[in-house]
Amino acid sequence: MCLSAAVSRARLLKRFFLVLPALLLCGCSTFNRDWNRATQNPVPVNSIEGRWEGIWLSDVNGHTGRLRCLLSRQGDNRYQARFRATYWKVFRFSYTVPLQVEAEVRDGAWHFTGEEDLGKLAGGVYHYEGHVTPTDFFSTYRSEHDHGTFQMRRPD
Repeated sequence: MCLSAAVSRARLLKRFFLVLPALLLCGCSTFNRDWNRATQNPVPVNSIEGRWEGIWLSDVNGHTGRLRCLLSRQGDNRYQARFRATYWKVFRFSYTVPLQVEAEVRDGAWHFTGEEDLGKLAGGVYHYEGHVTPTDFFSTYRSEHDHGTFQMRRPD
């Protein structure tokens, strides 16, 4: 490797580590604020909206972590899922996924699909498919390099 390539790589790494804390903290304060506010609004009976918490698990590499979600209705059969995930117990990542929910409830559950591009650094486009009842949330996720599950329940 020539000297100029090594210098360019060092500068790129320096920039990455300067930007990394901002990326990791992005959305943290608003998610936590909204999570705490949601405790003030009781969840309507037979609703899937509101707070969820549990774990995510990668079937590819076994990584796992804490997962929280704020699920809100956006219109007919459309919901917004705001996720807050912990990775390696110290890194936190927040992102939002639009979910399309089937109009009819099957087997006591609302079935949904969703898709969101989390960016190249986070693995690209993720696809979600799952079901949710008023008490349990289950979803699979898959991207080009990873796939796994989300399992959540209502917090106490």
